[in-house]
Amino acid sequence: MTTEVQWSELQRDPKSVAALADEGDVRVRRRDGATLLLTREDRLRSASEGSVAAARALRNVLVHLPREIAAEALLDEFPWVDVLPAEDRAQFVLDFARAFQASAELGQWSVLAQTVREWKNTAAIHADPALAGKLSEPLSDDFGPIPAPTDI
Repeated sequence: MTTEVQWSELQRDPKSVAALADEGDVRVRRRDGATLLLTREDRLRSASEGSVAAARALRNVLVHLPREIAAEALLDEFPWVDVLPAEDRAQFVLDFARAFQASAELGQWSVLAQTVREWKNTAAIHADPALAGKLSEPLSDDFGPIPAPTDI
């Protein structure tokens, strides 16, 4: 359960807001800034432990399933996986499982989000045969010297 309060309420009566946080998360709305989420550390730690356990279990399931079946299972959430070639689908399953576990253990879900974003972009390239062909052909032109990173 999440309760919403205004920033001014937190300033005016922090004890009652803390009591609300004992019952569940508290969303603190601010006029001049992003909304804050107030939660108890013990609930966060427990959720983190649960997400790590779930990540490990999912990784084990995905690793032990045949790659085609694992990719098929992920199609409901990521329909663009169907556009990937078979070998890329298998690699997506492995990358997804590893990123899921890393995200859970680090508490940084941006790792998983980045993996999904990169594979979705790869699928977009495969969905456009002209673009896929252009990006797959060898380079024959000399595009000149590459400037050092400090010269850019």
